[in-house]
Amino acid sequence: MKKSKVETAETRQRIVEVAAREFRANGIQATGVADLMSEAGLSHGGFYRHFDSKDQLVAEACEAGLNTMIGELEEAANGSEGKDGFRAIVEAYVSSTHRDEPEHGCPLAGLGSELARADEQARTAASRGFDELVELLAKRIGRRQREAARSEAVFALSAMIGAITMSRIITDPDASLSILQDVRRHLEAI
Repeated sequence: MKKSKVETAETRQRIVEVAAREFRANGIQATGVADLMSEAGLSHGGFYRHFDSKDQLVAEACEAGLNTMIGELEEAANGSEGKDGFRAIVEAYVSSTHRDEPEHGCPLAGLGSELARADEQARTAASRGFDELVELLAKRIGRRQREAARSEAVFALSAMIGAITMSRIITDPDASLSILQDVRRHLEAI
């Protein structure tokens, strides 16, 4: 029996959601198509009914992960004005929860080095997500001059991504936590 267009779209969305989670948890290279399809409850052979290549799935999973992260950060900032919204975003992003749950975290922090080597479609999705995160921060920095706010937002986001990345690498739990605390403290000065 042939699937309806709605069922096909739902299946594709399920694959993208599983891929977004698995890529962030295990990395792009370490996550095979067969594993993703199995995790989604599907056969490996069905992959090419939905995607032309793994690269296409990487791009869509990156976009989906970034959209989720942006939504969560907007939610954290809701009801906050100016710097309060900025601080709420920083606290939500530069946290031990984000560090400890890469499968639910930001693709830029979890997959940055792999995305740098990905195809143009995936890098475009990552670039678009970075720009959206910068805009989210810039709106809440509270500067009147857009250029200054954007510049500070680029700095802040780069520091935030770096803090999560390094806190995941460092094996000493106290040093890892210290990285998060230090970066949050410095970003509060913005």
